[in-house]
Amino acid sequence: MRGRDVFVAGGANSAGQAAPHLAKWAKRVTLLIRGPSLAASMSDYLIRQIGAAPNIEVCYHVQVADGTGTATGHLQSLVLQDTASQARRTVPTGPDLPAGPHARRPHGRPPLPLETSLPGVFAAGDVRQGSVKRVASAVGEGAATIPLVHRYLQTSPAAPALRAGYPPHGPAHSAASTHPTTPPAVPHERAAAPKDRAAALP
Repeated sequence: MRGRDVFVAGGANSAGQAAPHLAKWAKRVTLLIRGPSLAASMSDYLIRQIGAAPNIEVCYHVQVADGTGTATGHLQSLVLQDTASQARRTVPTGPDLPAGPHARRPHGRPPLPLETSLPGVFAAGDVRQGSVKRVASAVGEGAATIPLVHRYLQTSPAAPALRAGYPPHGPAHSAASTHPTTPPAVPHERAAAPKDRAAALP
């Protein structure tokens, strides 16, 4: 997305977090809002961040009504509709969306659990389609993603540079694995019995 025009649809916190993040690389980020204001659906600190970013534009009373694509199934443009006047306009987009679930995958392999349409990029929590919007489930998905990232780095031919510098394959991991049964050193103050620690409290 570096140097591109990016559109983010939505006026809640997920969109409010995505817009400043994308603005670090995109030429311009346009936030598409169906309502008249962000205040009713977005946290104040995110509204301030969006307002302070010079390359983020907020368009109110706008929704994505349609889209057009190329013969290969990639997104080509968005059709934006004014929710008040019903007027429509078309904006071009980059060919970022795949035609199918495996269209951009090396050798057409199916995605790993929690892997997005971009190989090696995983999603957890509210950004996933059909998520239950609960902290506990997001934490669980995030924890489950770690071994999946390890598997990707071990098996993907597209990630040799990442595998070379990844901690589980580095010197620190190798040194630790030579003594798998040796417990880590525990500082003396942390080894005190619970009653000793309680007695030290004022």
